Amino acid sequence: MFSIFQTTSPVPPWNKGKLIGQKRPLTVRHVWEVRTFLRIRKKARDLALFNFALDSKLRGCDVVAAKMGEIAPNGYSQQRAVIRQKKTGRPVKFELTNYTRSSIDLYLKYRKNRDCEYLFPGQKPNEHLTTRQYSRLLHGWLKLIDLDPSEYGTHSLRRTKATMIYRQTGNLRAVQLLLGHSKIESTVRYLGVDMDDALELSEKVDI
Repeated sequence: MFSIFQTTSPVPPWNKGKLIGQKRPLTVRHVWEVRTFLRIRKKARDLALFNFALDSKLRGCDVVAAKMGEIAPNGYSQQRAVIRQKKTGRPVKFELTNYTRSSIDLYLKYRKNRDCEYLFPGQKPNEHLTTRQYSRLLHGWLKLIDLDPSEYGTHSLRRTKATMIYRQTGNLRAVQLLLGHSKIESTVRYLGVDMDDALELSEKVDI
């Protein structure tokens, strides 16, 4: 018999079947595989977006909201740029490598919506690419090189170069500045630094 107190079926959790937690960074091989596929397929916008995300080390919301005046005020990308982070309100400075600048300049040469103030315009007039659209693009790039998109996210691109810099230099303070973290403890957690990492760095120093 039906009861008025009968509850509806429970709503499944948002993360059912998904891998949660910190997303892993890409390797150097992964980076160049993605670049190669995007270049072969002549995806100028995607290649510029991918390279910009790697070099800037910004959160996804800041990557998509980057403005022309911040990155390419004269129509050509600058060697260095400064963007104020939405989450913290703190400005962060970053470099753009020659490879990234070349890909951005090529993209700008053929970019549609030339009057849009954003570097990566969205589907609607005078709006930037959304973080959801950015995430979908990333999933497509990862599938091109046979990586499981569930194991990576837009934060993977933020972590990639920062992780490489730390592994090559062991300089947490430099990585902290590049990521725009206010506390060094945040950088330690973000990179997943543990005792094995510390010992590995120590073993490289012979006195």
